[in-house]
Amino acid sequence: MDKSSTHEKSSPIVVGLDIGTTKICAIVGRRSKNGKIEVLGIGKAESAGVTRGMVSNIDKTVQGITIAVDIAGTQSNVEIRVVNVGIAGQHIKSLQHRGLITRKDLQSEISRKDIDKLVEDMYNLVMPPGEEIIHVLPQEFTVDNEPGIKDPIGMAGVRLEANFHIISGQVTAIKNIVKCVNKASLESQELILEPLASSESVLSDEEKEAGVVLVDIGGGTTDVAIFHEGIIRHTAVIPFGGNSVTEDIREGCSVMRNIAEQLKVRFGSALAEENKENEIVCVPGLRGREPKEISVKNLAYVIQARMEEIVEHVYYEIKSSGYEKKLIAGIVITGGGAQLKHLPQLVEYVTGLDCRVGYPNEHLAKNETLPKNIYEELQSPTFATGIGLLIKGIQKMEYNDIPTNVEVKTDKSKYTDERKFGLLGKLLETGKKFIKDDIKDEDFLK
Repeated sequence: MDKSSTHEKSSPIVVGLDIGTTKICAIVGRRSKNGKIEVLGIGKAESAGVTRGMVSNIDKTVQGITIAVDIAGTQSNVEIRVVNVGIAGQHIKSLQHRGLITRKDLQSEISRKDIDKLVEDMYNLVMPPGEEIIHVLPQEFTVDNEPGIKDPIGMAGVRLEANFHIISGQVTAIKNIVKCVNKASLESQELILEPLASSESVLSDEEKEAGVVLVDIGGGTTDVAIFHEGIIRHTAVIPFGGNSVTEDIREGCSVMRNIAEQLKVRFGSALAEENKENEIVCVPGLRGREPKEISVKNLAYVIQARMEEIVEHVYYEIKSSGYEKKLIAGIVITGGGAQLKHLPQLVEYVTGLDCRVGYPNEHLAKNETLPKNIYEELQSPTFATGIGLLIKGIQKMEYNDIPTNVEVKTDKSKYTDERKFGLLGKLLETGKKFIKDDIKDEDFLK
């Protein structure tokens, strides 16, 4: 057996599947020898069946998942069967709860089995009709009335108590995601809340210890997660994101949706005062009509109004969590929306907290087999959730010592051809073109 195959065995290959409002993204990877994450392949597809983080069209979502997984499988030369799926949406709720167990065996020390039992008990909580528990996250433990213990394993004690952060979601929304994954001939290993995944890829342990707010601005939702003393304290999902900004531009500037999106990406700014009065963008008119001139400053006013509203929502969540005065590390923004110019300044202005943009690059190991442009693209905040899902999946498998559940193909060329042909067939069948820019740069004249 060669060295590479033993390495593959020791570090399981895991797949993260981010079913977002703007894109569906599958990332295949494993932990490298130096402990970082080595991405083996990535696949992206348009997301036409997801609205505000929730599945609104099963068939379109399945189509997107299949295409993304096909591309990622081809690139990484891996047969993908099991995925770690992200979940978001306005239906997500969080609550605090306390649980306890009395241990019968007084001679032995507290083990992981005791903690697992305590966590399992929490899953039996009675929830309101139509809701289901997604995550049970232990915070501090109390052993025989001794509070504030972070890791009780190895201690002696009879009465083990813990505070829990419990995240729940709508049963129907969860079932729809699982149904889409199963219809794409895949199995979901675990459903992971998206802000938890993003926090794994862009926050450092020091920031979580000091107190930090993660704000993941996606296409349909903005996810918030608050950490303090290394423990998650508050989670929320706000039903606005980058698409709300695009819609505002479409209405405010009376342009087509695809042009509104490109105006936002190329010329958009979250602070109108940072733009000059005389900067004008020329947008091609509809058939037979004159080109339209749009002031960059006016465009920024439209964007700033919506972004201020989103940041106000985030600030409300920070205040209602009770941790507003304990956030030494401030706010970290990530997700596609974090790439908007001058957004950190706006966040600092509204909240009074320090702000930086979170990039998922510090956890990534360089993979020589990946094309350079793909490796560079992976370091964008857009992929924070996908890489976070990958990290969470690897952690789960290492924790439970699960063997890898993806198959590495040996005959690469044959496999790649088959996958490519299958993918081409799908693209021809759907008649969809995955082209980023339908409008050339020349169409925009300053």
